Amino acid sequence: MSEPSISTGKVKQKSYRPFDLEKIRDDFPILKREVNGKPLVYFDNAATTQKPIQVINTISNYYLNENANVHRGLHFLSEMATDDYENARLKVKEFLNALSTSEIVFTRGTTESINLLVSAYARKNYFKEGDEVIISHMEHHSNIVPWQLLRDERNIKIRVIPITDKGEIIFEEFEKMINEKTKFVSIVHVSNTLGTINPIKKIVDKAHNFNIPVLIDGAQATAHQKIDVQDLGCDFYAFSGHKTFGPTGIGVLYGKAGLLDKLPPYQGGGEMIRDVTFEKTTYNDIPHKFEAGTPNIVGAIGLGAAIDYIRSFNINDIANHELELLKYGTEKLSEIPGLRIIGNAGNKSAVISFVIDGIHPYDIGTIIDTYGVAIRTGHHCTQPLIERYGLTATARASFALYNSLEEIDILTESLNKTINMFH
Repeated sequence: MSEPSISTGKVKQKSYRPFDLEKIRDDFPILKREVNGKPLVYFDNAATTQKPIQVINTISNYYLNENANVHRGLHFLSEMATDDYENARLKVKEFLNALSTSEIVFTRGTTESINLLVSAYARKNYFKEGDEVIISHMEHHSNIVPWQLLRDERNIKIRVIPITDKGEIIFEEFEKMINEKTKFVSIVHVSNTLGTINPIKKIVDKAHNFNIPVLIDGAQATAHQKIDVQDLGCDFYAFSGHKTFGPTGIGVLYGKAGLLDKLPPYQGGGEMIRDVTFEKTTYNDIPHKFEAGTPNIVGAIGLGAAIDYIRSFNINDIANHELELLKYGTEKLSEIPGLRIIGNAGNKSAVISFVIDGIHPYDIGTIIDTYGVAIRTGHHCTQPLIERYGLTATARASFALYNSLEEIDILTESLNKTINMFH
């Protein structure tokens, strides 16, 4: 199958817009609504980000004006949809600074990206009994369970990099783990629970000294900092659209072309084939080899619009704003009697997990919701990490570019009122 044309030729970077918080908040319609009679304060961005009107309008426009299947039709709508779908792939390529669009595979999200990779490597018989995979103690379940499934199937060993009480990986322990049995390293870029930003380049360099491939779970990184996969040196990078101001049900697996090309398909069906007979099937080129069936067309196009939105700003302005939120939030919450912050890494993203003496995190989340404040409570799909701190759950406030210092004041006030109710 021939490569679909991309009408724009290349992604043009517009000049950056000023970081005007009031105007940014106007871009997100949901922030204008009330919850329980109070203005919504949305601090659950690590779970999913809200969507700007630019993304919402792009999704509506697709269904209103160009809905058609991609890659298979010669009619006007199909060609338009195909151009927009593949142009979204090009935007992702530029966003990650990948070498080629062939290195960008669309998936349902970070979870499927990791499962795709584990499954493809397993089918290649890359792992044999006794081989080892290294992950860290702060991994999301989606970067633990797929490796456990592989462990149970191939009798491999999973080794876990320990972390300090501050929430930083112990790099010296990682160095000790690497040996001739190590076949893969899979690690989170930014912890969704602790906010820790891991030293990815340092980890990749160490692994590559032993010719070990590295996968990075970037779900919590792409909306908050510049991602350059060539600079990081990683072999694979995964992220989700819905945590990057885009729609749900769409994600990306970046992989170096030479590695993706050697891997077998993840699923079988339409689009991932070149020729099919009852005796034999030959597969399509990457990335289409990994995209069986009708894809999430509007999801990809919506993700492209979300990337356009992020790239309309200087990413350093976003990072600096969120750092200010993190510092202010840490100071304000640290003043609350009985509140303890879990995770105090020196290099940290805008996530604050905490517990309050004598109050279950679920009660915290339920009560402050009555004040219009949305946070996350639970183990955050990092149950081994939470248990490492001797806990069953935490409350978590996670910030994004549209959040304000005034909203942190509301969070602080609602937490103080919660404490007063219990004491």
